Amino acid sequence: MVLPVASLLVWGAVAFSAVTWGLRWSATGTNPSNTTAAAQALPEVDVSAAARSLGAAPVQAAAAPTLASRFQLQGVMAGGPDAGAALIAVDGKPAKPFRVGAVVADGLVLQSAEGRRISLGASMDGAQTLLLELPAKK
Repeated sequence: MVLPVASLLVWGAVAFSAVTWGLRWSATGTNPSNTTAAAQALPEVDVSAAARSLGAAPVQAAAAPTLASRFQLQGVMAGGPDAGAALIAVDGKPAKPFRVGAVVADGLVLQSAEGRRISLGASMDGAQTLLLELPAKK
């Protein structure tokens, strides 16, 4: 006896729902879709103002690294006026060996390697652009 009553209640709820939705759709005179929601223009939001209101710190552009900070001298092998090599790390990458006259980065050439320092420049005969020294011994 319980099963027919439960079935009657379920089908009654389905019929009620169908009639309710049918009356709503016929009252608006349009198809039930999301076209009305998509047609509404959303106001523009100022992202920086919203971020400030939520407590975010203002974003500042990062300064470009200086030329000297891009290079780290890790070793020098002096060998005369136009000879020698240096172990140089560029842009935080692992150090690589460079001979005098080799291009290190961005058009900078290893001009000389002497003692505990090296000089970099645009060309072998050009002006010295950068002078790097080994860190002090501990």
